[in-house]
Amino acid sequence: MNDHFAVERAAILRAALPHAPFDGWSDRLLQRAVKQSGVDPGVALLAFPDGPMDLLGYFWAQTDAGLSLAMAGGKLHNSHLSGRIAEALRLYIELLAPHREAVRRAVALQALPHNAPFAAACLYRTVDAIWRAVGDSSTDFNFYSKRATLAAVLAATVLYWLGDSGAHDINGFIDRRIGDILRFEKVKARAGSFAQDLPSPVRILGRLSGHAG
Repeated sequence: MNDHFAVERAAILRAALPHAPFDGWSDRLLQRAVKQSGVDPGVALLAFPDGPMDLLGYFWAQTDAGLSLAMAGGKLHNSHLSGRIAEALRLYIELLAPHREAVRRAVALQALPHNAPFAAACLYRTVDAIWRAVGDSSTDFNFYSKRATLAAVLAATVLYWLGDSGAHDINGFIDRRIGDILRFEKVKARAGSFAQDLPSPVRILGRLSGHAG
C-alpha cells in the first residue's frame, strides 16, 4: 500500500472497527467506514484498491506494528527464549483484546479456502516479527521451521482466546503451549517432531469458518 495514504487508511480503520463485529470485513463495512471517516471515496479506493481485504490486511499490519513497537520498547523481560516468546504472545493478545469480535470475524473470513494465501501471509508476518524481536538470527532451514512451529502455536492461542473460556485463562494456555508443546530451546534438534505434533494453523482457523458471514 502507498504510504501517501497512511492518514486516510488509519482514519478508515478507526471508523471500521466498531462495525466489524456486525458487518464483517465486507464491502458494506468499508463503505460505511469511508463515509463516517470523511475520506473522499476516490482516495479510499486508492488507499484500499482491493477493498475490504486490503482493509483487513491493514488491521493486521497495524497490530503487528504495535507488537513490534511494544517488544522493542523493553516489554520482553524474561531471560529465557521460551519466556520471551510467551510474553510476546501475551502482548499480541492484549493488542487484539479491544477488538475481539472484529478479530473473530476476521479469522472466520480468512479460514475460507480462497483466502488461505492471504491468511498465511498475515500469520507469517506476525511470527516473523516475534522471532526477530526475541533475537532469532537463523538463516538456514531453522528459519522456516521456527516460524512454522510458532505459527501453529499462535493460531491455537488466538482460537483459544476467541473461545468461551479463552479470554479468562489465556495466560495459562500460553504457558502450557510453550511448556508442553513448544520447547523453543530445543527447536533445532526437534523441529520435525514439533511439526507433526502441533495442529495445522489452517485447520485451526477452519474451525471458525462457521462464524463467517
